[in-house]
Amino acid sequence: MNPKRAKVPITRVKNPEPAKDSPEWVIWAAWADRITFEEIRKVSGLTERQVIDHMRKSLKPSSFRLWRKRANTQSLKHQKLFRHRREDY
Repeated sequence: MNPKRAKVPITRVKNPEPAKDSPEWVIWAAWADRITFEEIRKVSGLTERQVIDHMRKSLKPSSFRLWRKRANTQSLKHQKLFRHRREDY
């Protein structure tokens, strides 16, 4: 038996979640559709405005525009909006 092979398969994720205390986590969480700005604030202490500023500084201009469009239209970045849309179904 090959010692490098484990008995339990390891699931590899394309973009694993970064450590919560790193600045990369804020970017990762902001791109995630199901993580609200309220949850980002609980973990990192950054307000929605600060997250937007952080994304503006960290991303290329075209990537920032794509993220803002996605955060404003498709995703459920606010808990109240998330609950309201869930009640409609």
